[in-house]
Amino acid sequence: MKNVFFFGNGKADGDAGMAELLGGKGANLAEMTNLGVRVPPGFTISAKLCTKYIESGKIADEVRREVEAAMEKLEIAAGRGFGNPADPLLVSVRSGSEVSMPGMMDTILDLGLNDSTVQGLAAQSCNDWFAWDSYRRFLQMYAEVVFGIGDSSAEVNPFEAALDCLKRERGTESDADLKAGDLKGLVEEFQAIVERETGAPFPEDPWLQLWGAIEAVFGSWNTRRAIDYRQLNRIPEDLGTAVSVVSMVYGNMGNDSGTGVVFTRHPSTGENELFGEFLMNAQGEDVVAGIRNPEPIARMADLLPETYRELQRTRELLEQHYRDMQDIEFTVERGTLYLLQTRTAKRSAAAAIRVAVEMVETEGLIDRQTALARIAPAQLDQLLHPTIDPTANAVVLTTGLPASPGAAVGQVVFDATLAAEMAKAGEDVVLVRRETSPDDFHGMVAAKAILTSRGGMTSHAAVVARGMGKCCVAGARELNVDEQGRCFSVNGTTIREGEWISVDGSTGRVLAGRVPLVQPESSPEFEKLMSWADDARLLRVRANADTPADAERARAFGAEGIGLCRTEHMFFQDGRISVMREMILATGLDGRKAALGKLLPMQRQDFVGIFRAMDGLPVTIRLLDPPLHEFLPRETAELEEIAAQLGVPLSTIENRVDVLTETNPMLGHRGCRLGITYPEITEMQSRAIFEAACEASASGVEVHPEVMVPLVAHREELRLQSDLVRQTAEQVFSETKCRVDYLVGTMIELPRAALTADEIAEVSDFFSFGTNDLTQTTCGVSRDDSGRFLSKYLELGILDDDPFQTMDERGVGKLVQIAVELGKGKKPGLKIGICGEHGGDPRSVAFCHRLGLNYVSCSPFRVPIARLAAAQAAQAS
Repeated sequence: MKNVFFFGNGKADGDAGMAELLGGKGANLAEMTNLGVRVPPGFTISAKLCTKYIESGKIADEVRREVEAAMEKLEIAAGRGFGNPADPLLVSVRSGSEVSMPGMMDTILDLGLNDSTVQGLAAQSCNDWFAWDSYRRFLQMYAEVVFGIGDSSAEVNPFEAALDCLKRERGTESDADLKAGDLKGLVEEFQAIVERETGAPFPEDPWLQLWGAIEAVFGSWNTRRAIDYRQLNRIPEDLGTAVSVVSMVYGNMGNDSGTGVVFTRHPSTGENELFGEFLMNAQGEDVVAGIRNPEPIARMADLLPETYRELQRTRELLEQHYRDMQDIEFTVERGTLYLLQTRTAKRSAAAAIRVAVEMVETEGLIDRQTALARIAPAQLDQLLHPTIDPTANAVVLTTGLPASPGAAVGQVVFDATLAAEMAKAGEDVVLVRRETSPDDFHGMVAAKAILTSRGGMTSHAAVVARGMGKCCVAGARELNVDEQGRCFSVNGTTIREGEWISVDGSTGRVLAGRVPLVQPESSPEFEKLMSWADDARLLRVRANADTPADAERARAFGAEGIGLCRTEHMFFQDGRISVMREMILATGLDGRKAALGKLLPMQRQDFVGIFRAMDGLPVTIRLLDPPLHEFLPRETAELEEIAAQLGVPLSTIENRVDVLTETNPMLGHRGCRLGITYPEITEMQSRAIFEAACEASASGVEVHPEVMVPLVAHREELRLQSDLVRQTAEQVFSETKCRVDYLVGTMIELPRAALTADEIAEVSDFFSFGTNDLTQTTCGVSRDDSGRFLSKYLELGILDDDPFQTMDERGVGKLVQIAVELGKGKKPGLKIGICGEHGGDPRSVAFCHRLGLNYVSCSPFRVPIARLAAAQAAQAS
């Protein structure tokens, strides 16, 4: 099998379709060569050898022979000799995986220089300064990459220290002001550093240099930064990196030379113009390192006009060929343009959408299906939420989990009630808690952002914040939150209540002070792309929404109904929690009914607003789910206040709270169990739903209520609750002389329910999978506590993904599949969807499509993401 692939003189052994072997860089160098684009000649060593090298620690003899043969071809193509002291061939050794990993792996330039060939380079270039400057750069780069001397892990880089010392002695801040003799002395000092640190002289033999570099580039696949990047971007560990050995060209040969990086379109806006930077008389590492300030690429038109025109022609050629926006690295050596790399350009969401739509409608380069496939659904978050201004100078206090995207700025508050009061007075606040509970809901609604030191991506704070489209950072474990002392401390900094912080829910960063924000903007291109997605998808997309405002927002984002309305959230609004507590603390049926009678018009009012917002679309309303103790306060002062309101002793309230508090509330007295033991709660909620439906219908609104019974494990649980819901509906219809169509179904969130779905389907009009709790009950993992160990599980490969973010297809997914098959086997027309947070995760959406579900439901701000993901899933099937 071929291991080494040559390119040069207009011909290449590979092409763009061989990225698996050649890596993206090597494949595109080969493709450009075949296209006739001027590329320095070279060869690429297969990425398949990378993992073999990492496993064995050596390069096979047959590979060495192939590399030696390729070097002979390269010498002929370049017209120079590798190691020839009079006319040396110098090469770069670059990494490149099938999936682009910018800056994550290593590169070495000017390989082949030694004490003899540096003289030949000086003669070639007629420039001693250039030759010695190239040599000192090579020594430093090689020593850092191959020997690990002064790399990023070192506290002090001895090479930088030596260079800085020399510049101070010469009274300059610029490398360019140093003399050739200075640089020669620096080379000798660098060689001494290498010998001191390694115990051996720097290798003079170019072949020893080359093999050391190739092994180092292969080895860089397993650096910490590369591993972290792959985990973050879900890049497979077994791809490996190819190694491209390319003849050097120089941008620092004088004022007719230079280097730059350009995008074929603007990477932030997508505008169809060449965008990038250029530096005269410089090498690429000067641009990357920021040694000199580059100039905008348009300036090249004045400095090197003919070369600039060639760059423009090349840009057009590459876009026409690749049919996508490109990121190009180039060097100009004495007026001649060379391309060193082209790759698909990374771009903002706004740019990605504009480029895709224009390439379909204006330029005809791609079709709609290709345009849809090019947009990463998760990118759409950038268009829906404020973001931190990327140009702002910000001090990062800590980083937690990016639980709900967007960014916000506010004064730190540690109490939900104070947060609500301050927000009502017009203040911007950030609610900071160790962890949130339903009791904090009013403060969460009022806050601009939520920050917790505990919890994971599907903790209470995360789920509620996402549902409201509110910025949230959860599980910031470095935070020491002192709620009593009204402050938090992190990494030696203390932030007190009332001080300002900024929260970036898209990255998990917590920043000191007030950092400027960039507000989101929609565009005609976004609406166009979404319409294409809607035409392509089969899955319907609903939203999880608990208030009329949430419902209106969801519909604006394209939701086709509400898949989950959590009625418990309605009870935490102003003036309602006290009535809810009155109902909970009542000792008899009459007391409970009296309190429920007060709650009824409140719930009815909310349902009317939701039905009006979703006119003509289905609304799935979940009956009360959480255990009752979650509605009760924990602080003595609040308990005393309730005792005073109800006119009972404090001890009576404390005893009732103790009775209601559960050891394991997730599996306790909640869901349908509440409705069975307290049927008056189900009756009140059902009456509120149907009275609201009839009121809305009478005003001309088309209503489609779907009543969902939570936490069902047994057929009889659902039958009892369903019968009560239907009896109540008939009573309301009789009283109002109005009738509406409705459904009664259940949330499948327990393994037993999934395994007996055929029995449950007999008394159910629909299933909706509550995948948050189904994941907890299947995996035996608390979503609020899993943050303590999940990162280690992901690092060790025990788990491929956080199961609360992406559905565990082999475990939880298998239960969903069983339930779908059993349910539809018993009732073929059964409507089935999911309403857990997985409904907004693109890979989970694709899984739901494959199972043939009717819809997914997610938080309003994730609706566009789910719409696009559903379209991509349909195209892939």
